[in-house]
Amino acid sequence: MLRYTEDHEWINLDGETGAVGISPHAIEQLGDIVFVELPEAGTTVSKGDSVAVFESVKAASDIYCPASGEITEVNTALLDDLASITPDRAHDCWLFKIKVADSSELDELMDDAAYNAMIA
Repeated sequence: MLRYTEDHEWINLDGETGAVGISPHAIEQLGDIVFVELPEAGTTVSKGDSVAVFESVKAASDIYCPASGEITEVNTALLDDLASITPDRAHDCWLFKIKVADSSELDELMDDAAYNAMIA
């Protein structure tokens, strides 16, 4: 189940765990990514918490957690290859995985159609 926030994060829930990243639209708007700060595994977060930072040649952007829970895994491989973070690969470039505490929080997020309508 893929869902989007109004701040352009996505979460793809598989069972109790969701992979989280930023949308192709957000990556396109940021331009070339020059720095990424990721959260630490084991951190407990609440929906809406700022958990990561993307810095590009245009701006720095906080990344907000789309759901409450515990961060279980962080994609540190992205830090070694920032050039791989492109709009075409946005859904492959997950930032972290989170064990979602309450999946009903995702009901408030947008599906593909609603997100695409928002950015149109």
